Amino acid sequence: MNDIAAAQITLTFPDGNSREYDAGVTGLQVAESIAKSLAKKSVAYALDGELRDIVDPIETSGALELVMRSDERALELIRHDCAHVMAEAVQELWPETQVTIGPVIENGFYYDFARDEPFTAEELITIEKKMRQIIGRNEKFTKEVWAREDAIAHFEKLGEKYKIELVDAIPEGESIKMYSQGKWMDMCRGPHMRSTNDIGTSFKLMSVAGAYWRGDSDNTMLTRIYGTAWADDKQLKQYLFMLEEAQKRDHRKLGREMDLFHFQEEGPGVVFWHAKGWRVFQSLVNYMRRRLDGVYEEVNAPQVLDKAMWETSGHWEWYHENMFTTETEDGRVFALKPMNCPGHVAIFKHGLKSYRDLPVRYAEFGTVHRYEPSGALHGLMRVRGFTQDDAHVFCTEDQLAQECLRINDLILSVYEDFGFAEVEVLLSTRPEKRVGDDASWDHAEEVMHKVLKQIEEQSGGKIKVGINEGEGAFYGPKFEYVLKDAIGRSWQCGTTQVDFNLPERFNAFYIDSNSEKVKPVMVHRAICGSMERFLGILIENFAGRFPLWLAPHQVVVASITEGANAYTQEVTAKLKAAGLIATSDIRNEKINYKVREHSVAKVPVIMVCGEREAQEGSVNIRRLGSKATTSMNLDDAIASLLEEAMPPDLKRLKNA
Repeated sequence: MNDIAAAQITLTFPDGNSREYDAGVTGLQVAESIAKSLAKKSVAYALDGELRDIVDPIETSGALELVMRSDERALELIRHDCAHVMAEAVQELWPETQVTIGPVIENGFYYDFARDEPFTAEELITIEKKMRQIIGRNEKFTKEVWAREDAIAHFEKLGEKYKIELVDAIPEGESIKMYSQGKWMDMCRGPHMRSTNDIGTSFKLMSVAGAYWRGDSDNTMLTRIYGTAWADDKQLKQYLFMLEEAQKRDHRKLGREMDLFHFQEEGPGVVFWHAKGWRVFQSLVNYMRRRLDGVYEEVNAPQVLDKAMWETSGHWEWYHENMFTTETEDGRVFALKPMNCPGHVAIFKHGLKSYRDLPVRYAEFGTVHRYEPSGALHGLMRVRGFTQDDAHVFCTEDQLAQECLRINDLILSVYEDFGFAEVEVLLSTRPEKRVGDDASWDHAEEVMHKVLKQIEEQSGGKIKVGINEGEGAFYGPKFEYVLKDAIGRSWQCGTTQVDFNLPERFNAFYIDSNSEKVKPVMVHRAICGSMERFLGILIENFAGRFPLWLAPHQVVVASITEGANAYTQEVTAKLKAAGLIATSDIRNEKINYKVREHSVAKVPVIMVCGEREAQEGSVNIRRLGSKATTSMNLDDAIASLLEEAMPPDLKRLKNA
């Protein structure tokens, strides 16, 4: 016993200092040994990055961090604890309700309940009130480790059949942790904070939905309550404001108001583009074409290919359930392409390539089709048929790093043109299920780690970088470009994916300087990703108020009186002749009605013309979102709008 008590461990703190402690010391005791004030603030600790209860014993040496409630990592604990308190509140109010699972999710948490009647909005208010009472009790979170049979007996006594199923699913030999807050108890992996009081009151129950037990439609339908929780009221208000803004900016709503596109049941997951929407789409494609000109060769691969092509590529094995297939009368099986890459390999193979030809860069605005479950479809953001701004680079291993950097510069430049200043680059490493040997993966990841460091250094720290462990494609590691929009939401758009596998599968090669056949490295590249989704992001980012160069309808010229109709049409004709997208509104309606209608349609510029403007050869310009008007000479107005309507890439060329 004395030997055990005397065992020492070394804990290293974030500042680099180390201290010796007896093995078994708790995180709270460590905090108290440094400062009592620190112990009062610490809600958990992390040993070698793993979060634990503050009262958990520490048996081994390692890097220790004491986690305060203000720490970003504590946010997950706040939400986790809040979910437990919600479950307790529900069972205090409705004791017959069974609890099932309650995980933390992005921006909040949920809990699934077995209850005959779904919860109402009024009941959510009642539950919130009860939660505040429980939090105010300041009940300590305590943990016990139970034997399997004891946990089953406990839940059988309570009639919690779903919890018994969860216990049965835990592998033999794995401990079962039971956490209590006051008299209420639940099975949980933890960790938790010190007490319910640590949660605070910056939470809100958001909505109710149905959810099948374990996600299986053959199982019982449960009731799911979603909630959000934050460290303070300021963060909660910011999040609720963001949700409110997101509703206003919903691209589906704006798409209807601006007459851009629609969806209908006969074509689930595919877009019916209206004239205005298609105009924006083509402006986006044309912009991207200009950015690629002189660097990439644009190609076009077939929409439908024989099953054999997809078997060779590996997609049949890895992606078959997401592919649209058909069988012809002669028994051949074909698939609509879900990816452009096999077609590009076929084009690369057509004709002998020398090392002097590399790198070869192919680009395609290729329409692809992927089967998405109907429940996952979401406007332009999640569709079954979409266009990729896809490209593939075939290069030598020595050229790989430089090509990745070239792609990075292009991606960041494009995002900047659309006003996205905050971008994060994440390196996704090898997944558990993958193709290719470890040596190829080692080499690819080594190169991409170096490139990631260069990206960070070149940006002067402006670009955030990070690692997504195990999130790479099945054929190679990749960079994911995540941009932040006007209301703070993150969107993953661009990718750069290294592939040593596909060229080998298709036996693609080039002739090196020694006249030997060598397999090229293939780099998959997308900037917008799905052009449809990127346009949806742009609609929401700009709240439909596109910059003039991208707007589907740039100018409406509206007459005030019938006497100004002829001049109104003359102005419109001059705007069109100059290359602007303009229409006349000479309806017999009041000018305020016209302005309001065109403002709802998000027309950026409304020119108002009366008899005085006709006499002076001028126009009154009213900008979207502003009540002020500016009077200008017509020729000056056209010159100013033409400058504004010039795409950013062409403007750079003009000013170069």
